[in-house]
Amino acid sequence: MLITEDVLHRAWRELAARCDLLDESMLPKTTTEPDYYEEHEEELAEALLLVVDPDGTVRGVDGSFGESFATRDLGRALYFAAEYAVRTLVERQASGPRGPGLVAVRAELMDRIAPAWGQWFREGGPDGPKPLEPCTCDPLEGFAWAAGPWRDQAPYTELNFYRGEGIDAARLALRLGADPEQVARGMRLAELRTLTGKETCPWDAAQGWETFCFGQAGDWAFVFQHDTPPRTRPDPEPWPHCTESVHLSACMGKAIYTFAHQRDGRPVDDGLDMALEVSWYEPGQALFRHAGELDFLNRALRRAELDHPELGSHQLFFHALEASLGLRLPRRDFQEGTVLAAQWARDPA
Repeated sequence: MLITEDVLHRAWRELAARCDLLDESMLPKTTTEPDYYEEHEEELAEALLLVVDPDGTVRGVDGSFGESFATRDLGRALYFAAEYAVRTLVERQASGPRGPGLVAVRAELMDRIAPAWGQWFREGGPDGPKPLEPCTCDPLEGFAWAAGPWRDQAPYTELNFYRGEGIDAARLALRLGADPEQVARGMRLAELRTLTGKETCPWDAAQGWETFCFGQAGDWAFVFQHDTPPRTRPDPEPWPHCTESVHLSACMGKAIYTFAHQRDGRPVDDGLDMALEVSWYEPGQALFRHAGELDFLNRALRRAELDHPELGSHQLFFHALEASLGLRLPRRDFQEGTVLAAQWARDPA
């Protein structure tokens, strides 16, 4: 059946008649005008708009990254409309701030509409791969511990991860412009703090901006830094066989925290061609396009929200990166200052 606005409204009325949780007014606004959101963005704020195309495709458009889903299946279009209606209902009735704790409430309400929809919601959406298993570990013993220090730019503002065939953290550091002598003798972060004259984090000192740390965690090599001094010459291709990279950047003064992911030399960003703001993530709301390149993170985030509602949004994001991509860091090495570190080499010219 070709979906039209009339078909969508009629189907929603039938759904609302079967479910005491919904009513006709809870259907998000619909339109056939493709540019409607851009022309009424202030009026819509961040509400979901359902755009019905001539070929029967229903596209969900909101204020995050534009199109949040696209489907020609009426049942799935109704699911996304109901998910938004339930989110709005729960947020209006909640006495406290929004948070991951409301996700479980929304899942139960989606069960009341349709048990299959409750399951889709818990999995982060319909038509996904095999769901992630529930997490039974302490997330703060995993990658999530690093989210708090990173927000405060400690120990560094730029967290860069690389993986690929034969990747080696020390050789990677040298290719990026590390001081060869310091790398060769295995300088540690604690020693580097002494050199910069600070016992806390290297970024407290002006010289700290010319230092970095590096190491290996699982199949990922990492290099953390603040900046590369202009007199160094880092290799533009840090590893010839690098197949995947993740970059997390923090700017505490401007409250800008970004995430960028590359695979096989191209960005994984749903075609947005931009670093993605971690601060745009709100627990319970899909951050990326359903069925898009980053949908795996939507699903990992939903699993994290249900398993660990006590975590903050950045901690949930880091935990989702661990669950989906395997990112991790040796917490004790950072706390005790035993992680490898060095200064950038100076170019004699």
